[in-house]
Amino acid sequence: MNVRAASTARQYIRMYKSQWAEGAGMAMWQEIASALREAIARGDYPPGTTIPKETELMAAHGAGRETVRRAVIQLTAEGLVEPVRRRGTVVRVRPARVPVTRSRLVYRDELGYYFDQAAQGWRALQPPTVSRGPVPFDVAAQLGVTPGEEAIIRDRIMGDPQTGQPAQLATSYIPAGLARELPVLAARDTGPGGIYDRMEEAGLGPIEWTEAITTRPPSAAEAGRLGLAPGVALLRIVRLASGPAGRPLEINDTRMSGDEFEICYPLSRDASALRRT
Repeated sequence: MNVRAASTARQYIRMYKSQWAEGAGMAMWQEIASALREAIARGDYPPGTTIPKETELMAAHGAGRETVRRAVIQLTAEGLVEPVRRRGTVVRVRPARVPVTRSRLVYRDELGYYFDQAAQGWRALQPPTVSRGPVPFDVAAQLGVTPGEEAIIRDRIMGDPQTGQPAQLATSYIPAGLARELPVLAARDTGPGGIYDRMEEAGLGPIEWTEAITTRPPSAAEAGRLGLAPGVALLRIVRLASGPAGRPLEINDTRMSGDEFEICYPLSRDASALRRT
């Protein structure tokens, strides 16, 4: 075997070693893509900065060049990064979104506030988890903190208690400073009405909410929890709760299957659109 043939053989061996059989687990290139995707979401690589070079990723993950390239190609296809000449692979700077506001209502029942009538019957399918961790890069500004600053993180998997089928993942981020003022916000059980009732009882209300609706690719963990098929995007509703003086109190990041759910709003006529007689 000549040198060129041996080199080609080694490349194919590395490629096939990194692409496991479908039932054996996540391929190495998917693991690398997932790690980079999560690092970008945390703000480790802010928009406009470069991700590690191929050689650095190869060394960090013990992977071949083709495996690393496939991971980067995947993130490029998702719109998270882009190649820039003489710089490398850069985290994409996303344009500012133009808000399109449509009227919605906030509801309440004996358990507390809820935001979609279709979800009124959903319950936490397992005990909520409460932890401390960094605020994601893309919601830090809304919460009035710097990316990576510590927050109380409340995670829930919501769904129909009769079927046990998960319908949405809901994660709340509460500034650590606010939790020091109101320690119950970091408790596993916050009592009837949840965190919003505790905030309003403490004089932080009446709470006002605003929402933004976007999509993004799921992480491997999110896809597994929601049972998403390959290529299915997350429908994401990011809701900011704030006090009457504009103080940010909480960010709620709700994720659902983009295949299963769509956002619908009733439309009412403004005075300018009333039928002319």
